[in-house]
Amino acid sequence: MKYLAFATVVMALAGANAGQAGAEAITSSYTSTAPKACRMIGKPNAEDGSSTRLCPGKSGLVVLINEGDLREVVSVGRDHAAAANEPAAQAWFGPFNSTGDTLEWRAAGSTPFAIIQRWQIADNSEQDKRGGPVSRAMLAVTRLPPGEVCHVAYVDVAANPNANELARQAADDFARDFRCGTDQVKTVGQSG
Repeated sequence: MKYLAFATVVMALAGANAGQAGAEAITSSYTSTAPKACRMIGKPNAEDGSSTRLCPGKSGLVVLINEGDLREVVSVGRDHAAAANEPAAQAWFGPFNSTGDTLEWRAAGSTPFAIIQRWQIADNSEQDKRGGPVSRAMLAVTRLPPGEVCHVAYVDVAANPNANELARQAADDFARDFRCGTDQVKTVGQSG
């Protein structure tokens, strides 16, 4: 009986250690989406100024940024065509917007599962000194392949002094199991 109890404890401890060994550390790394770090796809459209650039990502992924009518969309894929066909390539904000030049990649071991990017969104309800809309900073969390690429969560930077930590937590908690087109994009933290 004592042997059976001891064997059960040893097996339980072995299982716990195996689970801990299987759990990979989640880390962050960074890449640039600044125009000088990317390559232009084709020439900018002379009529509307729209342009597309392709930026290097992590683990064989590329970042696609389409800009047109003072709005940007960002998507990720194995190549230009794959990134262009993801739901994120169709996810745009109504007000004028732009993205920051730094992407944070969240990864379990060496496999990235989400990106976090700062966006500037025009707030048309408030005017700056020149009469243009004031820009508001927001962090967008986007899930990565395998599976579809789409926005998972938004964090208002001004309303949350810990916005980066909230975005990382949202990426870690929601991105891998998020179902694009089915699950609702989450607003994390306080709204401004």
